[in-house]
Amino acid sequence: MTNEIIISLCVLLLIAYVFNVTSSKTKIPSVILLLLLGWLVKQVTINLNIQLPDFAPLLPIIGTIGLILIVLEGSLELEINRAKVSLIKKSFIGALAPMLLLSSLLAFVFYYYGGYNINDSFINAIPFFVISSAIAIPSAENLSSHNKEFVIYESSLSDIIGVLLFNFFALNETIGFDSIIHFVLQIFIMMFISVVATAALSLLLSKIDHPIKFVPIILLIILIYTLSKIYHLPALIFILLFGLSINNLEHLRKFKWIKLFKPDVLDKEVNKFRELTIEGTFIIRSLFFLLFGYLIDSNEILDVTTLPWAVAIVFFTFLVRSIQLKASKITLKPLLYIAPKGLITVLLFLSIEPSQTIPIVNKSLILQVIILSALVMMFGLMTHKSEKKQVIEPHMKQDGEIITDPNNPSL
Repeated sequence: MTNEIIISLCVLLLIAYVFNVTSSKTKIPSVILLLLLGWLVKQVTINLNIQLPDFAPLLPIIGTIGLILIVLEGSLELEINRAKVSLIKKSFIGALAPMLLLSSLLAFVFYYYGGYNINDSFINAIPFFVISSAIAIPSAENLSSHNKEFVIYESSLSDIIGVLLFNFFALNETIGFDSIIHFVLQIFIMMFISVVATAALSLLLSKIDHPIKFVPIILLIILIYTLSKIYHLPALIFILLFGLSINNLEHLRKFKWIKLFKPDVLDKEVNKFRELTIEGTFIIRSLFFLLFGYLIDSNEILDVTTLPWAVAIVFFTFLVRSIQLKASKITLKPLLYIAPKGLITVLLFLSIEPSQTIPIVNKSLILQVIILSALVMMFGLMTHKSEKKQVIEPHMKQDGEIITDPNNPSL
């Protein structure tokens, strides 16, 4: 049985790699194909009466590691400079405003019509409005450099904000001044930890001469994240700041203390570290969605009681997104379509305590929202003309203002 499982796993991951390579041409999000593949494997095991262990407990573990690596991979691709300020502001608004509005509306429905308390209502509403970086970032691979950067910033910030809001309501029985102060304090504590941990890990990355150096760094990152989560700190902030810091060393060279980190050596190591992170992220992300597809019950997809809720959630998600993009003076296509739900939605759903659950918010509803949002993205990208990937050098206006993309000044 062991050999059969190893062979099956290798074959499934190779198929996942084919999905990943061909998704840019087929415009079909690999997540849909992975979910379908996992579901087909389940049907084969049932028809052949193959007994496999219960894999359900592995889902949150793989999902958590996947979330860390996905946000880390995204942050390692981002550059920070004055020309990016407008882009960062708009992506932050895109991550925050729709989530606050839509989760408040859905929470109001749960509270007013369902009779649930306000905390439980928000806890059950927030997961539906987090943009999944696990799906959005790979899907943006063939967009223009600025649209891709917007997607990376927006989806990564959406993950962080979603977890922050979810924990805020999950860990506070009553919402008041004290709980808000405590929430802000947690953010500052995490910022301090992030600065110290980033400095320590960067030093290790530049100083370790042993052939094995990147795996211990990744393990330490996962360890710091997990310990921070135990104390209910917004640990994704650390992941984002660490990736941004080591990927933007050129902005720190003016400081004398940066010599301690051997910036020339560190820069080369960061490039190698990025490559390893991309490879690891692919494996973990593929395993997560394969496993999630394997655990899908066919009846959950076709549950007619939750389908109207799923359609309404997805409809209002894209309606509000279109308004938000227009208000930010951003061209709707193709960014309108890239608001999928996925890994973080599942993880937050699994984190809801049984005493806080709302019956209509079940696995069927989560699954339907994920599939519908992915289908919207798929058909949207299929109908959108492919954007030529290119690196555009900054252009200077006469007054000294930097424009990073003369063809898309809104970003």
